[in-house]
Order: sequence, then C-alpha cells, then structure tokens
Amino acid sequence: MSSATALAHPNIALIKYWGNRDEALRLPVNGSLSMNLAGLETRTTVTWGQSETDRLTINGIEVQGASLKRVSDFLDLVRQMAGLQERAMVESQNNFPVGTGIASSASAFAALALAATAAAGLELEPAALSRLARRGSGSACRSVPDGFVEWLPGSGDDDSFAISIAPPEHWPLVDVIVIFSSKHKETGSTEGHRLAATSPLQAARIADAPRRLEICRRAILQRDFSAFAEVVELDSTMMHAVMMTSTPPLFYWQPATLEVLNLVRQARAQGTAACATVDAGPNVHIICEESAAKTVLQLLSGLSEIQEVRLTHVGRGARLISS
Repeated sequence: MSSATALAHPNIALIKYWGNRDEALRLPVNGSLSMNLAGLETRTTVTWGQSETDRLTINGIEVQGASLKRVSDFLDLVRQMAGLQERAMVESQNNFPVGTGIASSASAFAALALAATAAAGLELEPAALSRLARRGSGSACRSVPDGFVEWLPGSGDDDSFAISIAPPEHWPLVDVIVIFSSKHKETGSTEGHRLAATSPLQAARIADAPRRLEICRRAILQRDFSAFAEVVELDSTMMHAVMMTSTPPLFYWQPATLEVLNLVRQARAQGTAACATVDAGPNVHIICEESAAKTVLQLLSGLSEIQEVRLTHVGRGARLISS
C-alpha cells in the first residue's frame, strides 16, 4: 500500500467560468481569474491497494452513488497515467460547507489530483497537475497554483490549465464570505454548465470575456481596487443573468443575497474598498482591502438571515502534507 495526503484551498472566481466547449475534458468557453482562499481547506488522503473497490469518505461518512463514481472515474485517469490496477481509499475532510457555492469541488479535486498522483509515485509538473485536476472539476485547475490565478482556456486538453499571475502576498485582499445557507444546492455546477448554452445571453458574455479578463488582470497586477471592483461585480452579474435565462432557469440568489449586494455597492460609493461576487449558490463573497474588513463586518451585523461569516485571505496552491 502507498499513501499520500494533500491540502488544497477553494478559490473564488473573479472572472467566472460558466459553460464548457468540451464537457468530457471540461474545457471552458472562456478564460477565468480567481484567488485561492486561505483558511478554507480540503485535506485528502489517498491510499492505493487498501480495498478491492474504490471507496470514498467525506468528513468521516462513507459516500456512494454519483459522487463515488465521479471520484472513481477520476482515479481511472491516474491509474492510466501510472500503469496501476489497484483500487484506492480516498478520505477527505473539509472545514467549510460543501455544495453551497464556495467551490468545494475545486479544492476537493485539486487535493485529490495531488494526493492520488503522489501516492502512485508520480511527480507532475504544475501545469500537468492543473490539467489533471481540471478533468475532475473545471475550477479545480485554479486551486493548484498559488495566489491569484488565471485559467488559460487553451485550444485543447494539452494547453488548458491554470497559472499563478501573482503570489498571495502581492495584494493582501480579504474575502468575507457571507453564508446564508449551508444546504447542498439542488442544481450543481456540473449541470449548470450544461444549461449555459441555452441562455440567449451566454454568447454575449463569452464575446466580452477577453475584455473583462484584461481589465481584471491589469487591476490585480496594479492593485487598482476601483477597476477591480467594477469588473468583478459586472462579471458576477453577467454569469447570474445567464443562469436566470437558461432553460430551465437557475435562481441561486435569495432575497438576502440581493440585500448584501446592494449594501456593498452603497458602501463602496461612500468610500469603502469592497466589492461583491456570487458563485453558483446564494452565498456572497465580499472582497475587500484589509483596511475595509472591519467596516464590512459592521455592515453585516444587522442582517438576521446570515448563518455564518468566514474571513479568508489570499492563499497558496495545492501542496503535499505527507507522503
């Protein structure tokens, strides 16, 4: 038996990934930008040869069905790369809610990709590891590199991977995650990506993506919060407009989601360096400069709908913690 344990963080997309041009390979219709979230983590241990079938536990509970099949299919890729026939025991722990729009699949498959390959005796270059993680969950490729990350859409499997454009310390932003619901969403991101093309707005979102990417990339590199805030909020709203106009439509926002979005816009108009973005779920990520974090928390103090608030900073990429 051979075993390895890896740690990875979820990431928050600043320019969103929504829709695939190749579903099997999870090749995106547009490039995206994100930042990793320190403090939120998935720790995954993979042990080859421990069982006769692939097994999966998440937070101590054995998982069957579609989730196990997804992991087993992913492990088939590793088996093929390493020339293995053995089955694996996968034990994963998360310290944040799963399936609620906080990119749990991103950290899960980034950690799984690293742990599974390391336990199989493979040492993948960062680009190759990112490509592999992408096959499990598109956004997982962005949790492999450090800090601020760009996913290059590429022309095919070989050149669609994520790279770091700036380390965590480049711009010490804070992500204040406002959790209204930790309930697993009814329509997951994988199904949502399939629906994206049914929206008449998706083509316009894709066509404008290179412009938004350029603005956001430049804003990160120059630490220009004003430009950063406007494009991050625009991109998030565009993605949700596509969701809401898909067939069938996806409405992830709750009334409290919209209330927080409005509060953040009002606060920024009054000089607070904060903006808001929402992934595929109701929960809101308020991204702010460190000096604005206290003001943001005060802004949220009167909202009864909030279940929990998590403060995170820009984090590192996936890494081994034992092997």
